[in-house]
Amino acid sequence: MKILRNILFTGAISAVLTPVLAQQNMKGMNKNDKMQIEVWSDVSCPFCYIGKHKYEEALRQFEHKDKVELTWKSFQLAPHLGSTTDRNIYQYLSEDKGVSMEQAHAMTENVVHMGKSIGLSFKFDEAKPVSTFDAHRVLHMAHKQGKQGEMKERLFVAYFVEGKNIADHSTLALLAGEVGLNTEDVLKMLGSDQYDDEVRFDLFEARQLRINGVPFFVFNRKYGISGAQDSKVFLETLEKAYNEWMQEQPDNEMEVVNGAACNTEGDCE
Repeated sequence: MKILRNILFTGAISAVLTPVLAQQNMKGMNKNDKMQIEVWSDVSCPFCYIGKHKYEEALRQFEHKDKVELTWKSFQLAPHLGSTTDRNIYQYLSEDKGVSMEQAHAMTENVVHMGKSIGLSFKFDEAKPVSTFDAHRVLHMAHKQGKQGEMKERLFVAYFVEGKNIADHSTLALLAGEVGLNTEDVLKMLGSDQYDDEVRFDLFEARQLRINGVPFFVFNRKYGISGAQDSKVFLETLEKAYNEWMQEQPDNEMEVVNGAACNTEGDCE
């Protein structure tokens, strides 16, 4: 099928990564207890929001959901944007994409209908097109604390439903506090350069993998799904990738040759 393709990570990609970057990338990835899924995504991407929920619908139907771990990777659709704006989303689309205001409205209306079909609400009249770099830093911080999925959802709602400025540090700290992060720690982090390198590495890796559109789902570093595909596609890919992952796992059963020994009760024989 065209939307499911085998991705050759081990050859071309490892050839361009330095040992230091490769080591950084594989931290937390060499786990045998769960199959890894990585998703390159931007908080201001409506199809990423839709794709997240379509994937989650597939996961609910997946028999081995407890053996799957998902990590959100950083991607920026508009890295040139600043932390404030006086443009609404329609003006941004019209000016940056070179379309008329009518076309900009039509583009968002299509997304609104797609969202409604799976129970999501989009209020583009309120959306503020700003930089998402710091939001991605917060997501990395949330990942360290096991709250990345909750943080991702909260940021999507803040941007697409509530019209919040997700580049504003105080706003980000409050949103992070709602999912269980310490707001003061988040503000301190945002006032530093912490997690800058992690975000930039995600962006670098996306370029190496030739990812030029999001969402982009990677299953077990072998299979990729581009876009907000139907949940059936996600389920089929989950099953295929999981079956292969299981075959790759070493046999954990240990063969024991018994001989003379002493046990903890003091019996020796």
